[in-house]
Amino acid sequence: MAAIEIQGLEKVYRTGFFSHKLKRGLMPLTLSVEEGEVFGCLGPNGAGKTTTLKLLLGLVFPTSGTATILGRPLGDIEVKRHIGYLPEQPYFYDHLTAVELLDYYARLSGVDARERKRKVERALSRVGMSDAARTQLRKFSKGMLQRVGIAQAIVHDPKLLLLDEPMSGLDPIGRREVRDLVQQLNEEGKTVFFSTHILSDAETLCDRVAVLNKGELKGVGVVADLLREKLGEVEVVFSGAQAVAELSSLGALCHATGDVVRALLPERSLEPVLAALRKNQARLISVTPVQATLEDYFLERVGDESPTKPNEVKA
Repeated sequence: MAAIEIQGLEKVYRTGFFSHKLKRGLMPLTLSVEEGEVFGCLGPNGAGKTTTLKLLLGLVFPTSGTATILGRPLGDIEVKRHIGYLPEQPYFYDHLTAVELLDYYARLSGVDARERKRKVERALSRVGMSDAARTQLRKFSKGMLQRVGIAQAIVHDPKLLLLDEPMSGLDPIGRREVRDLVQQLNEEGKTVFFSTHILSDAETLCDRVAVLNKGELKGVGVVADLLREKLGEVEVVFSGAQAVAELSSLGALCHATGDVVRALLPERSLEPVLAALRKNQARLISVTPVQATLEDYFLERVGDESPTKPNEVKA
């Protein structure tokens, strides 16, 4: 069963002083997220990622279309107990301590009083915030607040996690810890749907990704399929700069760092290139098929379009 099933979900906003202008924040979107997968929603700022999450959560209402979450329709109150949500820019009452904040959210989520303390402590431990449990949030850095935000999203042990830019504000160590946590949660059977514009995080974590731009779905794919080898391209690494001129004449793009040269070339040129290396007595280090990256896929779908703006529609 799909954890999230979206059918033609669309959002049009009224803007302007008299609300006469209409701008489409999300074009009709049809998408499904299977139970137990990590699904990444990619796109530049303003692409419609946050709008999609807010529609699923009932924070804004769709202009048209529908969706189901864990088999229940949008707006079903009961399903909210099974969802953990981290907004892109969370704001918490900064006079509270981390323990007080999580206890508050655990109460809102219906966590049993006998389990509340244990779950709060476990959530803080999982995000590496046990040492700051009694510290007021006003003394936290941006990264620490982001960790607390993730803790409040998991404190009630939800089945589905909706995370809006979960790595925002984290240093490289913090990002690695959050990636590890997401993987652990997924191994426990939880479905994770998160938005990001950091492609390396999506490439590491996701089973599938969708690309949005200007409110429109540009593509959906399994990450493993998207990262297949580029047909017909190989990278040859060798030592021996004297061979560069001949390799360039064979169609290789060479980049030298000291005496080590990396050459990108069509596969059909591999045999002549290897022969040229032998002739110039260069030392071969490696021959590797070139693999596509998630960035390649993203840029193919988004291209060099102008900065993202909501699409105007006629009233």
